[in-house]
Amino acid sequence: MTRLLVIAGAMVTISLAAAAQSPSKPLGIGRPATPEQIAALDIDVRPDGTGLPAGSGTARDGTAVYAQKCAACHGANGEGGAAETLVGAEPKNSAPFGPEYERWRGTRPDVPFTVGNYWPYATTLFDYVRRAMPATAPGSLSADETYALVAWLLAKNEIIAESDAINRETLPRVRMPARARFVPDARRGGADVK
Repeated sequence: MTRLLVIAGAMVTISLAAAAQSPSKPLGIGRPATPEQIAALDIDVRPDGTGLPAGSGTARDGTAVYAQKCAACHGANGEGGAAETLVGAEPKNSAPFGPEYERWRGTRPDVPFTVGNYWPYATTLFDYVRRAMPATAPGSLSADETYALVAWLLAKNEIIAESDAINRETLPRVRMPARARFVPDARRGGADVK
């Protein structure tokens, strides 16, 4: 048995060494992605709103979408459940961590990180919801459904009015309460990502 394991190990080592010596040769599997396939996956949204799609929604529109696609995990009103809490703007004047927070909290129970007290950009909230939610079918929401859900989350966290329309023009103008708690990382060193 030991001899068989030694032989198998040697074969794996030889195969890996041979593969490492010829990285430019294709493996003979798969095919190059088409421009259409790449475009379908190239859906990132930047903090400044670059990449936001056409569409719109209000918190009122988002109510039904949230109830159908989000409430089972995040609770009927975003209070949390099997998944994270989404609604809650406390503390209003500090991050939900650090010395200021500890002074504010005193003997109160700890508060969760939420859209209202921690998320820095409304546009990246759109990006995350569109890519990762609902957990049972990530990426399945339409642009209108995503705008409506983001509007619902922003309204529930008292950042916008329930009747405010959210779209590619209005979403980048939303000022998140936690934005000033985040600073640009201007460190240099290593290869820059381009």
